[in-house]
Amino acid sequence: MKLRNTALIIFLVVLADQALKFYIKTNFYLGQSHNVLGKSFQLYFVENEGMAYGWKFGGQAGKMLLTLFRLGAVIFGVWYLINITKKKYNRGFIVCAALIFAGALGNLIDSMFYGMIFEESNAYHIATLFPKHSYAGFLHGKVVDMLYFPIIRDTHFPKWVPVWGGEDFEFFRPIFNLADASISTGVIAILVFQKRFFQHNSVTEPRDTVETGAIVNDDVQIQ
Repeated sequence: MKLRNTALIIFLVVLADQALKFYIKTNFYLGQSHNVLGKSFQLYFVENEGMAYGWKFGGQAGKMLLTLFRLGAVIFGVWYLINITKKKYNRGFIVCAALIFAGALGNLIDSMFYGMIFEESNAYHIATLFPKHSYAGFLHGKVVDMLYFPIIRDTHFPKWVPVWGGEDFEFFRPIFNLADASISTGVIAILVFQKRFFQHNSVTEPRDTVETGAIVNDDVQIQ
């Protein structure tokens, strides 16, 4: 697989991810939702300062560490993708690695720049791009999430279920973005197809044979 094809995959994923985030950020109030396929698929605008699918990590200090970790991972990812492409790794594995890289880059852009180029979003005000007063500094932006698939909702865990018995149950609860989906797709595909991606064809080297003039038949005995 050529390096330019890998770069094209990354570019298209990041472009789609950022385009949808810009649209949501500049057209939705924070917490606003819009049904796409009934209530089973919604665009639901939330922001988070943590990891994928809204998981959080240690307040502002954790936010800074997470952003720096993402930056380091992206820098390493550039080297790794170039390396595996030059070494002609399995095409499917390279595509998966590109999806993971693109997702990490998409969320890194939010963390690094969104605080500087957007207003604060809330339930009463739709943010504008390049305002006079941005909501945060470099590396402190919030990640925009919007994809919500509450396939099963308005139900409860049976009372006999340990820990969660009687509590509300919803599947699928997390709200995520295209970058998260890209990372998850790449990781899951690698786990599912790892044998195909990492299989090594065993090569049996031919062995030299020694020709002799000795007669071998039933009358020949080995002493």
